[in-house]
This record gives sequence, C-alpha cells and structure tokens, in this order.
Amino acid sequence: MKRFIFYWLPVLLVAGGIFYSSATPYEKQDMRPTLSHYLDHKMIADFFSSAGFEYAGEEVSVQALGPAGFVEFLIRKLAHFSVYFLLAFLLFRALRFTFNRGKTFILSFILTVAYAASDEIHQHFTSGRSPHVEDVMIDATGGLAGLLIAVLIYWRHFRRTTH
Repeated sequence: MKRFIFYWLPVLLVAGGIFYSSATPYEKQDMRPTLSHYLDHKMIADFFSSAGFEYAGEEVSVQALGPAGFVEFLIRKLAHFSVYFLLAFLLFRALRFTFNRGKTFILSFILTVAYAASDEIHQHFTSGRSPHVEDVMIDATGGLAGLLIAVLIYWRHFRRTTH
C-alpha cells in the first residue's frame, strides 16, 4: 500500500488536476483581466510586435489578441507542456517500479497521449472550452520531454548504483 501511495498517488493527483481544470468553464479561468492590470501593454506590444502565427485556425498575435490575450495564450500553452511533462515523468516513475521495466517508456508515452486526447474530448463538453488537436500535440511534446528527462535521471542513477 505504501508503494502504491508513493508511486501512484502523485500520478492520480496530477491527472485529477488536469480533469478539474478541463471541467472548469473558460470564464472562470480567464486570466486576461488580471494580466491587463499588471502587464506593461506597451512593452509586451513592442517586444512581441513581430510575433504572429496561426494556431487551431486562428491568428495568434498581440494585434489579434491584445497584449493580455497573447500572454495568456503563451501561459496556457506552457501550462499544457509543463503539466504533461510532469504527468509523463510521474507515470514513468510509477510504471518503472510497478511493472516490466522494458516497456515503461512506450507505455508511459501512450498513456500520456491517450490522457491528453481524452482531456481534449472532455473539454468539448465544458462551457467556453474547445478541443484542439494542437493542444494534444503540445501535451505529447511535453510528455516526451518529461520521459526523456526521467530516462536520463533513472539511467544515471541506476548506472551509478550498479558500478
């Protein structure tokens, strides 16, 4: 039981946090009013004036979203990457000490991407939220980065303990 709590509770907490966040309507998560209050709009507009790209069929730029909207977009996408980095890292850790170590990397990646896809489907049913394949791609990239760091850490740790 201690093993389950130590290895699997963090995975469940992160997955639960993701689920809770996806179940929260956008209106309750909108950071733009707070960001507008604290951001230096001119500095953001000057710094990111040449930054612009298309994401999920929409233009993302300071001109299109305003300084607060642009910064919020960046924060949200960094959150996607970071949370799935953490989820994949924790999944690898839990699976490595629970099951066959040989397929831990692949299984962790598959579970991370599957959870990311199911999260986007879940958002489809939440007010003000919309699913995006692009978000799953960011999540998968974050998960892959988390797994690579996990493999590096575990490889270095276990290489030292066996020599």
